[in-house]
Amino acid sequence: MDDTEWLATRFEDTRAHLCGVAYRMLGSLTEADDAVQEAWLRLSRADVGQVDNLTGWLTTVVARVSLDMLRSRNARREESLDARLPDLILGPDGPAPEDQAVLADSLGLALLVVLDTLTPAERVAFVLHDMFAVPFEEIASIVDRSPIAARQLASRARRRVRGAPVPDADLDRQREVVGAFLAAARDGDFDALVATLHPDVLVRAETGAPQPVELRGARSAAQRAMLFARYAEFARPILVNGAAGIIALSGGRPLSVMGFTVVAGQVVEIDILTSADRLRELDLTNLD
Repeated sequence: MDDTEWLATRFEDTRAHLCGVAYRMLGSLTEADDAVQEAWLRLSRADVGQVDNLTGWLTTVVARVSLDMLRSRNARREESLDARLPDLILGPDGPAPEDQAVLADSLGLALLVVLDTLTPAERVAFVLHDMFAVPFEEIASIVDRSPIAARQLASRARRRVRGAPVPDADLDRQREVVGAFLAAARDGDFDALVATLHPDVLVRAETGAPQPVELRGARSAAQRAMLFARYAEFARPILVNGAAGIIALSGGRPLSVMGFTVVAGQVVEIDILTSADRLRELDLTNLD
């Protein structure tokens, strides 16, 4: 095996980890794949003979590339006011395939949405330290700050992240609640829908408009869910970022996807995707 083949093998051994790092930083599967591919290009051109920890070296490269992407994205948003839900990772209503589990494990949509409100440097510092245990001394060189400043970035991010609801760990309980929601939608039972929802439930819906729709409150959410009733006959349970969710399919084509955050047996957040452009981008291969 020559050096190039050896490097390629080592890189493939770390690909799942690198994809997990990039997805947590970017919330975009396409951009995460781009960041990982850029890491391979840099690896193939670099002299890594003296690198003791190749996984750490590649993680740093992916972090730098992701930070640049986040900064560029923020600049575009300031110009266009564009916003969108994070990319969804869909899986069958059962154990997720190993490669998808790497991305979705412990990273529900509620947390991803909060991560998207952080500054690029805060997000990178938090993801690297709190999710991947990268020392602040290494993070400092990536975000071009001192180790103390890098620690402060992660601390500010951590305070924001504490506001994200933590889904019930019992996936079967999540499924039970979401199943009751789906049954009520199919039956057009407004009161039963309200009963599945927390009084202050938050609904985010991306329909293709420039800004996602947001509404709060059980009755408002139930009224929105009644609109879903026309899709309910096509709906089936799935996993959305490792949590209980629903997809409506017709002729193999997705009509909508709903991700749920269930806390203490009630739905506290619902993320709805009906944007035709975003639905076409979904990877449905793991649902079969």
